[in-house]
Amino acid sequence: MTQKSKSLFDRALLAPAAQDALRKLSPAKLARNPVIFITALVAALSTVLFLRDAITSAGGLLFSGQVIAWLWFTVLFANFAEAIAEGRGKAQAAELRKTRTQTLANRLRDGRVEAVNATELRVGDRVRVSAGETIPGDGDVVLGVATVDESAITGESAPVIREAGGDRSAVTGGTRVLSDTIEIRITAASGSSFLDRMISLVEGAARQKTPNEIALNVLLAGMSLIFVLAVATIPGFARYAGGQVSVIVLAALFVTLIPTTIGALLSAIGIAGMNRLVRFNVLALSGRAVEAAGDVDTLLLDKTGTITLGNRQATAFHPLPGVYEHEMVDAAQLSSLSDETPEGRSIVILAKQKHGLRGREMAPLHAKFIPFTAQTRMSGVDVDGQEIRKGAIDAVKDYVKAHPAGHAIPAELDEIAARIAKGGGTPLAVARDGRVLGVVQLKDIVKGGIRERFAELREMGIRTVMITGDNPMTAAAIAAEAGVDDFLAQATPEKKLELIRAEQAKGKLVAMCGDGTNDAPALAQADVGVAMQTGTAAAREAGNMVDLDSDPTKLIEIVGIGKQMLMTRGALTTFSIANDVAKYFAIIPALFIAFYPQLGALNVMGLASPQSAILSAIIFNALIILALIPLALRGVGYRPAPAARLLSRNLAIYGLGGLIVPFIGIKLIDLLVAAAGLA
Repeated sequence: MTQKSKSLFDRALLAPAAQDALRKLSPAKLARNPVIFITALVAALSTVLFLRDAITSAGGLLFSGQVIAWLWFTVLFANFAEAIAEGRGKAQAAELRKTRTQTLANRLRDGRVEAVNATELRVGDRVRVSAGETIPGDGDVVLGVATVDESAITGESAPVIREAGGDRSAVTGGTRVLSDTIEIRITAASGSSFLDRMISLVEGAARQKTPNEIALNVLLAGMSLIFVLAVATIPGFARYAGGQVSVIVLAALFVTLIPTTIGALLSAIGIAGMNRLVRFNVLALSGRAVEAAGDVDTLLLDKTGTITLGNRQATAFHPLPGVYEHEMVDAAQLSSLSDETPEGRSIVILAKQKHGLRGREMAPLHAKFIPFTAQTRMSGVDVDGQEIRKGAIDAVKDYVKAHPAGHAIPAELDEIAARIAKGGGTPLAVARDGRVLGVVQLKDIVKGGIRERFAELREMGIRTVMITGDNPMTAAAIAAEAGVDDFLAQATPEKKLELIRAEQAKGKLVAMCGDGTNDAPALAQADVGVAMQTGTAAAREAGNMVDLDSDPTKLIEIVGIGKQMLMTRGALTTFSIANDVAKYFAIIPALFIAFYPQLGALNVMGLASPQSAILSAIIFNALIILALIPLALRGVGYRPAPAARLLSRNLAIYGLGGLIVPFIGIKLIDLLVAAAGLA
């Protein structure tokens, strides 16, 4: 589902957005944005008065008409900002809709297979899907294993394995089975599938305003009310001074005083924040989740697949005293030839690289391979009259003790195992005919560059905690190598939940990722719970974000996107308030200079006339909204840094910029207005 971001000036987006901007003039839609709703009311009232003056042939219609036109442009540009943000989401939703087809499903009922339309499926129904067929709905694999093409959802061309049991049993409607046959139990009814929810969320139909966004809207509405009262007192001052001020001028003053800039862009910033996540193949199930990601204090990360590569690799052979290294390595290789796990393959590779041992033909030797089981915790081979075993230290020790040969277990075995564990590795003992030969050292390989990424998070003030099922000694070694701030060893669902609640009790916001049913309680408790798309349905339901690529390290990027959204909102709010100050200097002296000539000292911009000053300010007020739309959609540039440094930087750029830009912009517009004789 990965898509290229469309350009703001893409014609495919501009035309529909312009039409939507007009449709959003509906009072019901405008009412969702208090500041722009008030602006529209003022524009409507001014329009009525203008029509009255036109009928009565009153003077000053050219000036009044221009002011009213720009008042409406202010409303339309605000609507356009929201529409262009929604347009990007709708373009993404259109791509997703292409994956929804009228799929036939092979429903299993009473031992029979019946072909039904996918829309007729209900939760709990079982369906059979074979190679080449489309999965008809969201569900869990309950029988079989198959490769599935999920590119329609994730954008990744490589097929994935889905199998019954475990944490990779979930399948999504609209994806396609490439090989084998599986049986699926439907977990979501038609119309409420994951794909349906994605489409609704991506196009903005289900977007709810975040708590901070609502609070800021209330603040802006309150500020607007204050300026209503302030402007209402102006006619009294004017009459006291022996003059009068037209309603059109008062309307222009009011709209330039209220924070229309941030009011116009606030919704677009929120929509764009969610869309940035979607383009990053992360689906935020609520705007609050994106916002919370920007305020995260503690980040919980699984060790396997996130901090480490996820597959332990053999890194060294340690023969016991009195054992030739070649003898020990030969036994380790033989015991691993049938071991298709990453650990087993890595032992064979290491034996070849360091000792030149190559694979051999085992059929003539009548070898009997012993598979690994959870009960024995060993694997091996019986070949040429020999028993070779490889496995956990204590499991191999038990095997040796029970062997008829009755060899003693050297004390050095525990010493080597302890040294490997202390270094963050995993020891595997190798034995032949009841005699321990040595230890294979396995190690989780820490991902390249991960230490630097954790340093960036630390600089942002975020505490990182590694979650692992390893013993404390191994966990401590890997945590030190990776550079995390803390770790939770021998983690259970209860321990994860306890840790999250403890952090939240300190007033911290917590983010974590997970993919299994045992992660569901912690995902639900976390402020930002990122579930893997490949995970179980329980995990996806518990989280408030879903990573379509199932990449746990993406949690770091999610935090960055959340912070970028918060920074963008803060930066544009700062800019909006700052540029209002410049507009005051433009319009206040223009209003009262005729009554109070002393106010001419405040006309620092040297504007041509009171009418030109008012018109220039209202034109600038509308155009600045249009100019800031790209920044609202793209987001303010973000670099990991302490909050205080980021605040100082934004105040310097957007606070100072908000003061300077209007002075320059209004003066340039004034020169053009005066030259054209428009005022």
